[in-house]
Amino acid sequence: MPFNGEKQCVGEDHPSDSDSSRFSESMASLSDYECSRQSFTSDSSSKSSSPVSTSPPRFVTFDEVMTAARNLSNMTLAHEIAVNENFELKQDALPENSLAGRVKHIVHQAFWDVLESELNADPPEYEHAIKLFEEIREILLSFLTPGGNRLRNQICEVLDTDLIRQQAEHSAVDIQGLANYVISTMGKLCAPVRDDDIRELKASSNIVELLRQIFHVLDLMKMDMVNFTIRSIRPHLQRQLVEYERTKFQEILEETPSALDQTTEWIKESVNEELLSISETALTPGAENSSKSSLSPTVVLNNSYLKLLQWDYQKKDLPETLVTDGARLQELTEKLNQLKIIACLSLITKNMVGAVTEGFPQLADRLKRISAVLLEGMNKQPFNLKEALNSIGLQTCVEVNKTLTERGLPTLNAEVQANLIGQFSSIEEEDNSIWSLIDKRIQLYMKSLLCLPSSQKCMPSVPGGLSVIQQELEALGSQYANIVNLNKQVYGPFYANILRKLLFIEETTGKVNASSPPN
Repeated sequence: MPFNGEKQCVGEDHPSDSDSSRFSESMASLSDYECSRQSFTSDSSSKSSSPVSTSPPRFVTFDEVMTAARNLSNMTLAHEIAVNENFELKQDALPENSLAGRVKHIVHQAFWDVLESELNADPPEYEHAIKLFEEIREILLSFLTPGGNRLRNQICEVLDTDLIRQQAEHSAVDIQGLANYVISTMGKLCAPVRDDDIRELKASSNIVELLRQIFHVLDLMKMDMVNFTIRSIRPHLQRQLVEYERTKFQEILEETPSALDQTTEWIKESVNEELLSISETALTPGAENSSKSSLSPTVVLNNSYLKLLQWDYQKKDLPETLVTDGARLQELTEKLNQLKIIACLSLITKNMVGAVTEGFPQLADRLKRISAVLLEGMNKQPFNLKEALNSIGLQTCVEVNKTLTERGLPTLNAEVQANLIGQFSSIEEEDNSIWSLIDKRIQLYMKSLLCLPSSQKCMPSVPGGLSVIQQELEALGSQYANIVNLNKQVYGPFYANILRKLLFIEETTGKVNASSPPN
């Protein structure tokens, strides 16, 4: 593998084989990253430690770009099959009123009309029908396993197009009999879900319509076969996914050396944020320049992953190493934003009317369900969040007053209700204190998930104020941790090279330049 010293990433500076291997293994196993700190500053690298390459710029050809695109496509498909248990292929149906859909319908209808006229002619013309049976034969043969020799021989014998042509020349061909055999064979090969379709074929009497429907069901059977194959190879892909994705990405990197530019910027942002945080708390000036090597690579990388939970997926490109999980991360982030709002609403309600609603757990659950329903689709356009929050406030007042009335207690006065609705509506405002508090606590919880060893199954405790969304938060957190852990295993060696350059090689070069006498 090119990640254990045999082949090196294009344009990267590498330590010795043993150091690189040890560092890569530490990333892949999610163990403490600091144990491999020596690999960053090792002097045994066979290449220059300078981050600036002296090689002339390399031009990428069109063929290399297309090869990289194919590798990315294959890697993305394999990743989706392995991690998405519900992944399956579906037939691409054109919209009925679209131009392409109308053209397809007209062309197909013209073909079947010609076939019908040929079969109804005197004498009948069978050549097009024979070609259809030849195509049907090849499709049926494609469904057979290597050991199905008996059925294979039978299909080839019955649907022998040379024999059918001879029969047609002597007006002895039985088109209906051939169609019945095809239907019977399809019934033996199809999945149980297609049994109803086979019964409908047997009930059809119009030979042209029957052939048309046979091809329709065969298309469905081909899709069934593809999805069955996907389910069959999924366990194998899951076992080989890390090695496969890493190899494919290495091939992409060799074809397009700039394939890690976005990833480098993503990690560099976290490095700069950590340096700024250290410099703000340092007691001595110049701490920023002297503290880069003291940064924990694990902390930097984990903070980079946390930034994905606040990513603008519509306007900002994802790092190249996370493209295959982009849709899952976006969906996770959208659900998390909805949970944040629900937690904010619950906290406001508890602070304002908790004294009068305490002891009514059913009310809290009902308010949570109402909020979730009214916030449905909040990440889609158009959605008026302020209007939705106002509606939730009004409905909350109604539900609270209803509960109080049922228990013979005084209802909320107009001032309290107006204040409650106003605080709900202010959640969307920038720098809202409740939103900031909930956001920090969720970030803290997600960060604690990333710090857990991969072997530990129990979830960390949920911070205060988040109990109302605990179940959903734990589910999202588990999904998030799985995405991050797999990503670390696959791309750990690439992150190691980037962090080595950002944290150690640049600083070492800077110190050498600073100590050199001026000319």
